[in-house]
Amino acid sequence: MQAQSLNLIVKGGNEIEHKLIDSISYKKIFTNYKSLQTELSTLQLNLQKAGYIESQLNFTTKQNDTTYIASFSLKKKYYTIYIYYDENTIPKSLLKSITDDVHSDYFVTTIQKSESILKQINSKLIENGQPFSALKLENLKKKSNTSLEGKLSISNHDKRTLDNIIVKGYENFPRTYLKHYLELNQGDPFDLNTINKKTAFFRELKFANQTKLPEVLFTNDSTSLYLYIEKTKSNSFDGFIGFSTNEISNKLEFNGYLNLILTNNLNYGETFKLIYKSTNNEQKTFQVNISTPYLFGSPIGAELSLNIFKKDSTFTTVNQSADLFYQVKKNQKVFLGINAIKSNNISSIIQNPLVQDYNVNFYNLKYEIIKRQYNSLLFPTNFFLNLKVGIGTRKLTDNEEKQSIFNIKTHKIFNLNNRNSFYIELNTASINSNNYLNNELLRFGGINSIRGFEEQGIIASFYNVIKTEYRYTLNSNIYVHSIIDAAYFENELTNIKEKLFGFGLGLGLSTKAGLLILNYAVGKSENQNFKLSNSKIHISLNANF
Repeated sequence: MQAQSLNLIVKGGNEIEHKLIDSISYKKIFTNYKSLQTELSTLQLNLQKAGYIESQLNFTTKQNDTTYIASFSLKKKYYTIYIYYDENTIPKSLLKSITDDVHSDYFVTTIQKSESILKQINSKLIENGQPFSALKLENLKKKSNTSLEGKLSISNHDKRTLDNIIVKGYENFPRTYLKHYLELNQGDPFDLNTINKKTAFFRELKFANQTKLPEVLFTNDSTSLYLYIEKTKSNSFDGFIGFSTNEISNKLEFNGYLNLILTNNLNYGETFKLIYKSTNNEQKTFQVNISTPYLFGSPIGAELSLNIFKKDSTFTTVNQSADLFYQVKKNQKVFLGINAIKSNNISSIIQNPLVQDYNVNFYNLKYEIIKRQYNSLLFPTNFFLNLKVGIGTRKLTDNEEKQSIFNIKTHKIFNLNNRNSFYIELNTASINSNNYLNNELLRFGGINSIRGFEEQGIIASFYNVIKTEYRYTLNSNIYVHSIIDAAYFENELTNIKEKLFGFGLGLGLSTKAGLLILNYAVGKSENQNFKLSNSKIHISLNANF
């Protein structure tokens, strides 16, 4: 048998008070008498917060078996309150950051806002290293017909600082990341809320993860923070094999590359990259990159790279670069550096005037930003931007010439829902010069550029590539996608301006070995018909270890 509900009717001392009480919402139906009494206490508290400090509950009577009537007298309404404080314990500057009407020994606010302001003051004191502070409004009394006054006191106002930071689980975690990345330093005012916000950025790191929330040990004279961190798999191997048909010999040809990235193996947060590419047009690329953040405990990092490119038996180009970078925010960096490029004509049979020995030094400025999405194993990076500009002087045997370079590469994932997303990538690059050499021009095409074309098979002085994919996630481990790519390029050396297109389908599969990507794409130029013989199959595997 279901128990009867109890009804509550609340009245004021007169019709005006009755309407005012009705304007303050309160619960009217209850399962028992105790909850009804609790609601009356809550209602009286809300009336006091509204300014009716002297309000009283006159009586509660039982009208019948299911209905109770309560009567309140609201009396006079007060609008403002003068709160006096001691600046030695509560700085005036702290109060000014919360409210406007602040004086040397008191501040004025409304009755309705007073509770919120006191909570904000307490939060500010905690942020300033007083975690055990407690505020109390004492000696509350009438100041005028419409205002009250009271004394604000504070207990346990001793300041606490962060004296020790202890890492558990991954004891060799690089301490420079605590200081510059998480911005946790010994001597900082202790505030657990701020600490939790800062340590949440562990999810931005590839090589470490937070296993549980930080814990704090308080003693009489010190405050110790315990961080629980584990080292994660951050090394990766990325490679692919490409298949295509030679238009002349009609034979199947192979091309591919490997990309090895070693991260934080020395526990300094360092990164080592090794890239090797070999294409069926007899082009070979070897690249080594080393990045070391927070040199000598400073916020400055360094990046060194070596790139060697060989075009069959025609020429080789060696590109050496050195950059210093500063981490502006957790996921943003600014780079300043130099590129030293030297190219040699290695052909001993045919002397090509368009391929000459030269060297050039570019002074570069670069900006990079990465935003990750933590709920996706298949698509961990939601947004990426790399912008680079450089100026330099190319030196030939008999002359010098000013040059500039520009490159922007960015991509973004638009998540439509849990299964559907749209990926778009833009890659634009140019080299500007009065005269051009074949061995200094840009090369693009292939799985990391416009799909359906040979790897680095297109030569240009300027190119703009747009890659798009509509992705449908079948489950957490597999997805299918479309391939619609477009490019426009110019070659000032041969006076070519052309549009290219790539169409196809792709499959991504997360396996125990890593993420396997299979792409099938057909490439065509603007005035060319589709030919299946121009199709390319790209297989890529990205494995973490």
